[in-house]
Formats: sequence, C-alpha cells, structure tokens
Amino acid sequence: MSNLQIVCWVIGAALLFWIVGAYNRLVGLRSAIVRQFAPVDEQFRLRHALLHEQLATLTPTLGDSEPSLDALNAACQQAEAACSHARLRPGSTGAITSLRLAEEILNESRARLAVQWPASVETQALASRITVTDTTLAFARRQFNDAVLEYNH
Repeated sequence: MSNLQIVCWVIGAALLFWIVGAYNRLVGLRSAIVRQFAPVDEQFRLRHALLHEQLATLTPTLGDSEPSLDALNAACQQAEAACSHARLRPGSTGAITSLRLAEEILNESRARLAVQWPASVETQALASRITVTDTTLAFARRQFNDAVLEYNH
C-alpha cells in the first residue's frame, strides 16, 4: 500500500466515525425530546382533569345555557385531541404547533369565563390546584422547548 492509499483509508475511516457519531447524537437528542414531552403530557392530563372538575362545579351554578362554559368544554376537547396527537409524535412540528394553538384557544376560553367562584373551600382549593398545575406545566414546557432548541442547533 502506498502512502496515498493509507491516507485515503484513514480519512475515510475518520469520516465514517464522524458520521456515525453525528447520527448517534441526533438520535440521542430526539430521544431527549420524547423524554421531555412526558412531563408536559402528564401536566396536560392533570390540568384537563381539573378543568373538567371545574366545569362540573360551575355547570349547576351557571346552568347549561352559559355559552362560555360550552366554549371552555369545546376548547378542552380540542386541546385533549391535540395532546393525544402530539403524544404519538412529540418531535413532529405539526403536532406541537396544533397543540400550541389548541392551548391558546383554551387559555382564551378560560379568560372569557369571568365567573365569580362560589365562596366554598372546595372551589378555592380547585382554583389553587389549577394555578399550581399551570405553573408546573409552564416549567415542563420550558424544559421541552430547551430540548427542541438543542436538537435544532
């Protein structure tokens, strides 16, 4: 073997190892995205259960004819559907975008529901649990976004 052939084999081997290493890094980063979506999904489920509990609490007080309750219920169902779609493909841009849009609609519906809560201990505890869940969800979402940014870089 000539020196040129040896140099070509060494460069080829180095290039092959670099490609394998880059691929493994991408696979690891994609796995990190999936791992970081699990807490987001858990907080979504917890918050939606609390929102359904809120709807069940407010429906007898306001009645079934309240349009803001219907809008909140529809927004909850849309967000749950978007979350289940994103759960299957947490690395998919379309799934995460639809989840973000559904969350914006849900937050607008929650903001429109300007209701005076009945002054009972249960309703105040429910409101505080929803607030804590929102905060925890925001933290989990930030961690997921950081994992996505690292993957994109």
